[in-house]
Amino acid sequence: MFMVSAAHAQALKSYDSTKKDFWGHPPADCFLGDETQTQKGLAPDASPALPASMADLEKNLKAIKLPKGFKISVFASGVNSARQMAWGDKGTLFVGSFGVGTVYAITDNDGKKEVKEILKGLKMPTGIAFRDGALYVVDIDKILKYENAEASLDKMPEAKVIYSDMPSYVAHGWKYLTFDKEGRLYVPFGPPCNVCLPPTSLSQVRRVNLATGEAELMAIGVRNSVGGDIDPRSGDYWFTENARDWVSDDLPSDKLNHIAKIGAHYGYPYCHQGTMLDPKYGKGHSCSEFTPPALNLGAHVAPLGMKFYSGSQFPADYKNNILIAEHGSWNRHKYQGARIMRVTTDPQGKSVKQEVFASGWLTGDKAFSGRPADIVLAKDGSILVADDWAGAIYRISYGK
Repeated sequence: MFMVSAAHAQALKSYDSTKKDFWGHPPADCFLGDETQTQKGLAPDASPALPASMADLEKNLKAIKLPKGFKISVFASGVNSARQMAWGDKGTLFVGSFGVGTVYAITDNDGKKEVKEILKGLKMPTGIAFRDGALYVVDIDKILKYENAEASLDKMPEAKVIYSDMPSYVAHGWKYLTFDKEGRLYVPFGPPCNVCLPPTSLSQVRRVNLATGEAELMAIGVRNSVGGDIDPRSGDYWFTENARDWVSDDLPSDKLNHIAKIGAHYGYPYCHQGTMLDPKYGKGHSCSEFTPPALNLGAHVAPLGMKFYSGSQFPADYKNNILIAEHGSWNRHKYQGARIMRVTTDPQGKSVKQEVFASGWLTGDKAFSGRPADIVLAKDGSILVADDWAGAIYRISYGK
């Protein structure tokens, strides 16, 4: 275990998150909180104004490296800022978005993919899910339900608000939805800051019973999670987590977490990556107080959507592996991530290892051709990958 140096601590820019005004009106530059001198000047990249053309997408995919026997192709283009995906019962692919307020439906029209904007003007509908004929969309401060969605693509029905015990801020307010087998919905709640002491209603993962509106606290001490899935072997929830920024290029590591005990504390804001005490909030604490990550994924790789592979098209040793979409860096002088990682683990979360599955979207020290944001399994056992940078959905398949 180690502490960030006192020299770093003296250079930090901070916000007083103990004041009520901070939570009612988070500062516009709250992502700058607790920056160090060495990281000054770094900022998130502005996404391209328009989705990439089909010609550019096909050119980009020629640079993607995959294990032998795998291939990648464009499933659909023109899906601006694509984020979480969900299949409808009749084969419609629903796609949420980041920053553009749109939910898409992708259907097959005589072999051609038709992309339709079915919902517009939402605040930040990154997270979506589908169950029993209904589309669920999380829009910052509420979860919306659209009944009979696939039969209503030309005119979606009026939304029903089914859960609204949620804050209204946007920063780290975008969310990801995961149903378990019982129909309960896992929802992460991130605080609107880089690092701060959040109130008891934030920095957590809740499991919501939509029938009753009741929510269970499944995990606390979570910074920013935008991806999760249920292990088909154990029923346990696993989730990715973006660690704090502004320490250094190589600290701390982003994480993959496993909920083996309901209500466990995963360290934020006191301890990062299971071993590093925060220079401000870690004082008086030990990392041994908190649940360590199942796996440290690397610094500033930005893991987002993830899925357990439960199909049968890929080789047998991919069964129950976790595939993670890494969005890629911004708070680093030389980017890393922008790839798909393959994680192997047993149902207990032991012997967890990772290796690169798909890479090639990084085209320079600070340049992307694409940024993977989510993964979903297709019926034929291939996977689809959402790319919010290029505005596209890719298909990765395997054949001997």
